[in-house]
Amino acid sequence: MQPNCNSSFPEPPVGLWDKPVVIAPSNFINKSLSDWACNIAVGCAHQCSICFVPSVSTNKMAPSLKERGVEDPDLEWGDYVFLRPWDEKKFLASLRKAENQKNLSPDGNRAVLFCSTTDPYQIIRHPYPAQAELLNTVRRELVRKALIAIRDHSTLRVRILTRSPLAKQDFELFKSFGKRLMFGMSIPTLDNRLCRIYEPHAPAPAQRLKTLQAAKMAGLNIFVAMAATYPESGITDLRRTMTAIAELKPLTLFHEVVNIRAKNISRVVINAALNGKKPDVSVFQSHGAWMIHALETFKLVQMLARELKLHRRLHLWPDKSMATLQAFQSVLDPDRHLRWLERWWNRVSEWPR
Repeated sequence: MQPNCNSSFPEPPVGLWDKPVVIAPSNFINKSLSDWACNIAVGCAHQCSICFVPSVSTNKMAPSLKERGVEDPDLEWGDYVFLRPWDEKKFLASLRKAENQKNLSPDGNRAVLFCSTTDPYQIIRHPYPAQAELLNTVRRELVRKALIAIRDHSTLRVRILTRSPLAKQDFELFKSFGKRLMFGMSIPTLDNRLCRIYEPHAPAPAQRLKTLQAAKMAGLNIFVAMAATYPESGITDLRRTMTAIAELKPLTLFHEVVNIRAKNISRVVINAALNGKKPDVSVFQSHGAWMIHALETFKLVQMLARELKLHRRLHLWPDKSMATLQAFQSVLDPDRHLRWLERWWNRVSEWPR
């Protein structure tokens, strides 16, 4: 995938990975999103500063990424995208393995998530227009081939989670799954200014909301991930976002706050500074400060969900670290706190019947 022309542009770290697209265990804990994930790429062009992926995925690939020009997979998150090649034989083998797997956790809904470590509908950037067009064509074909294979050769369900309006291109394909597919978007805020601080290259929140509205009108089963909400998102911002979401009547509204993961807070500060912004990172200075922020935000979202009649569809994602002894020291009633956490961790999200 190297361009055949001379230019002063340096080669960006984008191209093809060496291992193909397969269906693999999602390894989610208490998310109730899926049992498996289909990740079409290593890296993601949306460059969300808050993203947890480098801490759980790409940092483990550091030697291979270094060979491709990526020195620090965490700090450089958003600058590199390597599409996985298509190998139909290997994909179908992984699909059969998933199809025949027994004793699954009920909270996975026997579903495959597109995607858990990247975005299936991102726009890949490249200084050569022809190369950018090629990469984005390959990206779309990967998603469609994988979806069609799942639809035609299995009984598995599919959950699409994206930040990109490009997903509208595949609405007809989504509809062909009937009740086996749910479509969702990440909308942590409707404040474009905040979004630019934390998600520099992701599509604007208003575009995501319009995409969900279009999906609803197209007859798709939808959900929303209000994740991850930012420290600046107070009651006014949360109410505005949740009011718009409530009008969509999603099957599930997931929510989490920004969790501290490896260098993600450093990325927030760096990316914000490049845009002349100064984010509120005071709540990340200690585990105790973050814990108080997380609890207050979760309780606020619970209150607003009741106000907007979303509470029966609400699914909070409290981080596992909130059950540590250190976390308990931040709350007045540890027993009640643990019961509250277990309620959310044991919740099974909705699926259309």
